[in-house]
Amino acid sequence: MKLSIVIPAYNEARTIEAILDRINEVVSDLHEVVVVDDASSDETANLVRQRTAVDSRVRLLQHERNAGKTAALRTGFAAVTGDIVVIQDADLEYDPADIPDLIAPILEHRGDVSLGSRFMVKRAGRVLYYRHYLANKFLTFLNNVLTDLNCTDVETGYKAMRAEIAKALIIESSGFGFEVEFIAKCKKAGYRLFDVPINYFGRTYEEGKKITFRDGLAAIYFIFKFNLFTTRENSFREKEFRSSGEGEEPGARIQESGGTGGSSAQDN
Repeated sequence: MKLSIVIPAYNEARTIEAILDRINEVVSDLHEVVVVDDASSDETANLVRQRTAVDSRVRLLQHERNAGKTAALRTGFAAVTGDIVVIQDADLEYDPADIPDLIAPILEHRGDVSLGSRFMVKRAGRVLYYRHYLANKFLTFLNNVLTDLNCTDVETGYKAMRAEIAKALIIESSGFGFEVEFIAKCKKAGYRLFDVPINYFGRTYEEGKKITFRDGLAAIYFIFKFNLFTTRENSFREKEFRSSGEGEEPGARIQESGGTGGSSAQDN
Protein backbone atom coordinates (compact mmCIF):
# COMPACT_ATOMS: atom_id res chain seq x y z
CA MET A 1 0.00 0.00 0.00
CA LYS A 2 1.29 3.46 -0.93
CA LEU A 3 2.02 5.84 1.94
CA SER A 4 1.22 9.56 1.70
CA ILE A 5 2.35 11.96 4.43
CA VAL A 6 0.60 15.32 4.80
CA ILE A 7 2.53 18.09 6.58
CA PRO A 8 0.64 21.29 7.43
CA ALA A 9 3.19 24.06 7.93
CA TYR A 10 3.07 27.67 9.05
CA ASN A 11 6.35 29.53 9.71
CA GLU A 12 8.33 26.33 10.27
CA ALA A 13 11.54 27.30 8.43
CA ARG A 14 13.57 26.31 11.50
CA THR A 15 12.44 22.67 11.39
CA ILE A 16 10.91 21.86 7.98
CA GLU A 17 14.15 20.61 6.43
CA ALA A 18 14.92 18.50 9.48
CA ILE A 19 11.51 16.82 9.41
CA LEU A 20 11.85 16.04 5.69
CA ASP A 21 15.32 14.61 6.30
CA ARG A 22 14.00 12.51 9.17
CA ILE A 23 11.15 11.13 7.07
CA ASN A 24 13.59 10.21 4.32
CA GLU A 25 15.86 8.54 6.87
CA VAL A 26 13.36 6.34 8.75
CA VAL A 27 10.32 5.79 6.49
CA SER A 28 10.64 3.11 3.83
CA ASP A 29 8.30 2.61 0.86
CA LEU A 30 7.29 6.28 0.90
CA HIS A 31 5.00 7.30 -1.95
CA GLU A 32 4.79 11.06 -1.37
CA VAL A 33 5.10 13.90 1.11
CA VAL A 34 2.54 16.68 0.62
CA VAL A 35 3.59 19.86 2.43
CA VAL A 36 0.83 22.46 2.72
CA ASP A 37 2.32 25.87 3.43
CA ASP A 38 -0.36 28.01 5.05
CA ALA A 39 0.89 31.37 3.77
CA SER A 40 4.04 31.39 5.88
CA SER A 41 5.88 34.70 6.22
CA ASP A 42 9.28 33.04 6.61
CA GLU A 43 11.30 30.78 4.28
CA THR A 44 9.21 27.62 4.81
CA ALA A 45 7.82 27.50 1.27
CA ASN A 46 11.15 28.29 -0.40
CA LEU A 47 12.93 25.56 1.53
CA VAL A 48 10.32 22.98 0.57
CA ARG A 49 10.36 24.17 -3.06
CA GLN A 50 14.10 23.54 -3.15
CA ARG A 51 13.46 20.01 -1.89
CA THR A 52 10.87 19.35 -4.62
CA ALA A 53 13.56 20.04 -7.21
CA VAL A 54 15.68 17.13 -5.99
CA ASP A 55 13.06 14.70 -4.65
CA SER A 56 10.05 13.97 -6.85
CA ARG A 57 8.17 12.47 -3.89
CA VAL A 58 7.92 15.89 -2.21
CA ARG A 59 5.05 18.16 -3.24
CA LEU A 60 4.41 21.72 -2.10
CA LEU A 61 0.92 23.23 -1.92
CA GLN A 62 0.63 26.88 -0.91
CA HIS A 63 -2.26 28.91 0.45
CA GLU A 64 -2.32 32.53 -0.64
CA ARG A 65 -3.49 33.57 2.81
CA ASN A 66 -3.31 31.99 6.24
CA ALA A 67 -6.36 29.80 6.85
CA GLY A 68 -5.29 27.58 9.78
CA LYS A 69 -4.16 24.01 10.32
CA THR A 70 -7.54 22.45 9.58
CA ALA A 71 -7.74 24.19 6.20
CA ALA A 72 -4.22 22.98 5.42
CA LEU A 73 -5.27 19.41 6.19
CA ARG A 74 -8.31 19.78 3.96
CA THR A 75 -6.06 20.87 1.11
CA GLY A 76 -3.58 18.06 1.75
CA PHE A 77 -6.23 15.34 1.95
CA ALA A 78 -7.70 16.40 -1.38
CA ALA A 79 -4.27 16.17 -3.05
CA VAL A 80 -2.91 12.82 -1.80
CA THR A 81 -2.63 9.89 -4.21
CA GLY A 82 -1.59 7.10 -1.83
CA ASP A 83 -3.58 4.40 0.00
CA ILE A 84 -2.67 5.39 3.58
CA VAL A 85 -2.46 8.97 4.85
CA VAL A 86 -0.38 10.07 7.85
CA ILE A 87 -0.59 13.56 9.38
CA GLN A 88 2.89 14.72 10.34
CA ASP A 89 3.46 18.04 12.08
CA ALA A 90 6.41 20.07 10.82
CA ASP A 91 7.76 21.02 14.25
CA LEU A 92 9.59 17.81 15.28
CA GLU A 93 7.22 17.14 18.22
CA TYR A 94 6.34 13.81 16.60
CA ASP A 95 9.09 11.46 15.40
CA PRO A 96 8.59 9.90 11.93
CA ALA A 97 10.35 6.81 13.28
CA ASP A 98 6.98 5.96 14.86
CA ILE A 99 5.18 5.89 11.50
CA PRO A 100 5.73 2.15 10.83
CA ASP A 101 4.06 1.32 14.15
CA LEU A 102 1.36 3.92 13.55
CA ILE A 103 0.28 2.45 10.22
CA ALA A 104 0.72 -1.21 11.24
CA PRO A 105 -2.94 -1.81 12.26
CA ILE A 106 -4.05 -0.48 8.86
CA LEU A 107 -1.50 -2.50 6.89
CA GLU A 108 -2.57 -5.62 8.79
CA HIS A 109 -6.24 -4.88 7.98
CA ARG A 110 -7.13 -4.79 11.67
CA GLY A 111 -7.97 -1.08 11.80
CA ASP A 112 -9.03 1.83 9.64
CA VAL A 113 -7.62 4.68 11.75
CA SER A 114 -4.62 4.89 14.11
CA LEU A 115 -4.14 7.55 16.76
CA GLY A 116 -0.67 8.17 18.14
CA SER A 117 -1.02 8.38 21.91
CA ARG A 118 1.34 10.62 23.89
CA PHE A 119 0.07 9.05 27.11
CA MET A 120 1.11 5.52 26.16
CA VAL A 121 4.75 6.60 25.94
CA LYS A 122 6.83 4.19 23.91
CA ARG A 123 10.34 5.34 24.72
CA ALA A 124 10.55 9.02 25.47
CA GLY A 125 8.34 11.98 26.27
CA ARG A 126 9.59 15.46 27.02
CA VAL A 127 8.52 16.81 30.44
CA LEU A 128 6.61 20.05 29.91
CA TYR A 129 3.45 21.93 30.92
CA TYR A 130 1.32 20.21 33.59
CA ARG A 131 -1.67 22.40 32.69
CA HIS A 132 -1.57 21.04 29.15
CA TYR A 133 -1.51 17.50 30.53
CA LEU A 134 -4.59 18.21 32.67
CA ALA A 135 -6.39 19.89 29.77
CA ASN A 136 -5.70 16.94 27.47
CA LYS A 137 -6.88 14.47 30.09
CA PHE A 138 -10.10 16.44 30.63
CA LEU A 139 -10.83 16.75 26.90
CA THR A 140 -10.12 13.05 26.40
CA PHE A 141 -12.45 12.15 29.29
CA LEU A 142 -15.24 14.36 27.93
CA ASN A 143 -14.79 12.96 24.42
CA ASN A 144 -14.84 9.37 25.66
CA VAL A 145 -18.05 9.93 27.62
CA LEU A 146 -19.82 11.17 24.51
CA THR A 147 -18.32 8.69 22.02
CA ASP A 148 -18.24 5.65 24.35
CA LEU A 149 -14.66 5.07 23.20
CA ASN A 150 -11.60 4.50 25.38
CA CYS A 151 -9.17 6.82 23.58
CA THR A 152 -6.14 7.82 25.62
CA ASP A 153 -5.25 11.04 23.75
CA VAL A 154 -8.05 12.74 21.82
CA GLU A 155 -5.92 15.83 21.08
CA THR A 156 -3.05 13.95 19.45
CA GLY A 157 -1.83 15.42 16.18
CA TYR A 158 -0.35 12.11 14.98
CA LYS A 159 -2.90 10.16 12.94
CA ALA A 160 -2.98 7.58 10.17
CA MET A 161 -6.00 6.53 8.14
CA ARG A 162 -7.03 4.86 4.93
CA ALA A 163 -6.93 7.44 2.15
CA GLU A 164 -10.59 7.06 1.28
CA ILE A 165 -11.46 8.19 4.82
CA ALA A 166 -9.35 11.33 4.48
CA LYS A 167 -10.84 12.17 1.09
CA ALA A 168 -14.46 11.56 2.07
CA LEU A 169 -14.31 13.36 5.43
CA ILE A 170 -16.38 16.55 5.60
CA ILE A 171 -14.22 18.93 7.66
CA GLU A 172 -16.22 21.70 9.31
CA SER A 173 -14.03 22.88 12.19
CA SER A 174 -11.31 25.51 12.19
CA GLY A 175 -8.00 26.01 13.98
CA PHE A 176 -7.16 22.99 16.12
CA GLY A 177 -10.74 21.67 16.14
CA PHE A 178 -9.93 18.91 13.69
CA GLU A 179 -8.73 16.49 16.36
CA VAL A 180 -12.07 16.04 18.14
CA GLU A 181 -14.08 16.37 14.92
CA PHE A 182 -12.13 13.57 13.30
CA ILE A 183 -12.63 11.08 16.13
CA ALA A 184 -16.33 11.89 16.56
CA LYS A 185 -17.03 11.43 12.86
CA CYS A 186 -14.99 8.22 12.57
CA LYS A 187 -16.98 6.79 15.47
CA LYS A 188 -20.27 7.69 13.78
CA ALA A 189 -19.10 5.97 10.59
CA GLY A 190 -18.15 2.80 12.46
CA TYR A 191 -14.48 2.87 11.56
CA ARG A 192 -12.09 0.76 13.63
CA LEU A 193 -9.81 3.01 15.71
CA PHE A 194 -6.51 1.98 17.30
CA ASP A 195 -4.35 3.77 19.87
CA VAL A 196 -0.62 3.38 19.21
CA PRO A 197 2.07 4.48 21.72
CA ILE A 198 4.45 7.11 20.34
CA ASN A 199 7.37 9.24 21.41
CA TYR A 200 6.59 12.89 22.02
CA PHE A 201 9.02 15.79 22.08
CA GLY A 202 6.85 18.80 22.86
CA ARG A 203 7.90 22.40 22.27
CA THR A 204 7.75 25.37 24.60
CA TYR A 205 6.03 28.56 23.50
CA GLU A 206 9.46 30.12 23.11
CA GLU A 207 10.29 27.33 20.66
CA GLY A 208 7.17 28.00 18.60
CA LYS A 209 4.26 26.12 20.16
CA LYS A 210 1.02 27.68 18.88
CA ILE A 211 -1.92 26.14 20.77
CA THR A 212 -3.60 28.46 23.33
CA PHE A 213 -6.22 28.45 26.09
CA ARG A 214 -8.81 29.59 23.55
CA ASP A 215 -8.13 26.48 21.49
CA GLY A 216 -8.98 24.39 24.54
CA LEU A 217 -12.30 26.17 24.95
CA ALA A 218 -13.03 25.68 21.26
CA ALA A 219 -12.28 21.96 21.64
CA ILE A 220 -14.99 21.65 24.30
CA TYR A 221 -17.48 23.30 21.94
CA PHE A 222 -16.48 20.98 19.08
CA ILE A 223 -16.73 17.88 21.28
CA PHE A 224 -20.38 18.64 22.00
CA LYS A 225 -21.13 19.81 18.46
CA PHE A 226 -19.74 16.85 16.58
CA ASN A 227 -20.85 14.18 19.03
CA LEU A 228 -24.39 15.41 19.73
CA PHE A 229 -25.45 17.44 16.69
CA THR A 230 -23.71 15.82 13.70
CA THR A 231 -24.98 12.77 11.82
CA ARG A 232 -23.14 10.10 9.85
CA GLU A 233 -24.55 11.61 6.65
CA ASN A 234 -23.04 14.97 7.56
CA SER A 235 -19.68 13.45 8.39
CA PHE A 236 -18.54 11.77 5.17
CA ARG A 237 -19.21 12.24 1.49
CA GLU A 238 -20.32 9.36 -0.66
CA LYS A 239 -17.68 10.38 -3.20
CA GLU A 240 -14.13 11.49 -2.57
CA PHE A 241 -13.46 15.20 -2.18
CA ARG A 242 -11.27 16.34 -5.08
CA SER A 243 -10.59 20.01 -4.37
CA SER A 244 -13.91 21.15 -5.84
CA GLY A 245 -13.98 24.10 -3.47
CA GLU A 246 -16.69 22.65 -1.24
CA GLY A 247 -15.97 23.64 2.34
CA GLU A 248 -12.83 25.57 1.42
CA GLU A 249 -11.82 28.79 3.06
CA PRO A 250 -13.28 31.72 1.07
CA GLY A 251 -10.73 33.15 -1.34
CA ALA A 252 -8.13 30.49 -0.69
CA ARG A 253 -5.85 29.87 -3.64
CA ILE A 254 -3.59 26.84 -3.85
CA GLN A 255 -0.31 26.77 -5.76
CA GLU A 256 1.51 23.46 -6.28
CA SER A 257 5.19 22.79 -6.83
CA GLY A 258 6.94 19.47 -7.28
CA GLY A 259 5.46 15.99 -7.53
CA THR A 260 4.23 15.41 -11.04
CA GLY A 261 5.57 18.64 -12.37
CA GLY A 262 4.70 21.84 -10.56
CA SER A 263 1.17 22.68 -11.60
CA SER A 264 -1.00 25.39 -10.13
CA ALA A 265 -4.68 25.17 -9.26
CA GLN A 266 -7.34 27.42 -7.85
CA ASP A 267 -10.35 26.34 -5.82
CA ASN A 268 -13.54 27.62 -7.34
